Amino acid sequence: MAKECNHDCGSCGENCAERDMHKAPHELSKIKKVIGVVSGKGGVGKSLTTAMLAVLAQRNGYKSAILDADITGPSIPKMFGISEKATGNELGIFPVSSKTGIEIMSMNLLLDGETDPVIWRGPIIAGTVMQFWTDVIWNDVDYMFVDMPPGTGDVPLSIYQSIPLDGIIVVTSPQELVSMIVKKAVVMAEKMNIPVLGMVENMSYVKCPDCGKMIEIFGKSKIESIGKEYGVKAIAKIPFDPAIATCCDRGLVELFEGNYLDGLFSEIDSLKK
Repeated sequence: MAKECNHDCGSCGENCAERDMHKAPHELSKIKKVIGVVSGKGGVGKSLTTAMLAVLAQRNGYKSAILDADITGPSIPKMFGISEKATGNELGIFPVSSKTGIEIMSMNLLLDGETDPVIWRGPIIAGTVMQFWTDVIWNDVDYMFVDMPPGTGDVPLSIYQSIPLDGIIVVTSPQELVSMIVKKAVVMAEKMNIPVLGMVENMSYVKCPDCGKMIEIFGKSKIESIGKEYGVKAIAKIPFDPAIATCCDRGLVELFEGNYLDGLFSEIDSLKK
């Protein structure tokens, strides 16, 4: 710590052990645990994993919430069938609740049309994510899941530094190229001193409807070897499942069936102990 520290880390150039740039949530918010869901690239199922984990938390008797930090690609409202817009007053912004009570804040809840593009530069996007954290009034949330923008660029870095994440979940797919990229996301989390709680491999296999055999259409899975390399215990695999896709397309992700993420959620749930 600097000799004459004023405890304002945001304006300080020192790199001391007590430096903390995390921003406080809205004064009326109550949030216990915050989990980031990340991926090295887009299109691997990060938002799907976020939605399914929030649903699992709700099914297990917890109050869950989703902060959709993927500002330029917000798909969470569509999965939950939410078309209404977020509201607010002089106190702050109110998230929209799903059918089962999951609180959600997303850019698409503020745009006039769900297909309107967000053509903003990085600092404005990062600032909007921070407003979702500081200006939204979250009510008695046990588990908040942050759907992070893909990659390791400016916006994910801002989130790591500003929102006090209790851990992250890394989402990948079986292709060799994606496996290489996901290692970058894991290393970034390590450098930011945020624990990796688990890894999810989406599109992991197809189950034959006749014989039940699991067919790895992208080749042999590499998620176990990556998890072993980085000491990640909780590994989950989500198959190609038309039922899950149908639920998401119809805004009914809360009705998904399958125990693909049960073990992963148990690892997350151990944080409360």
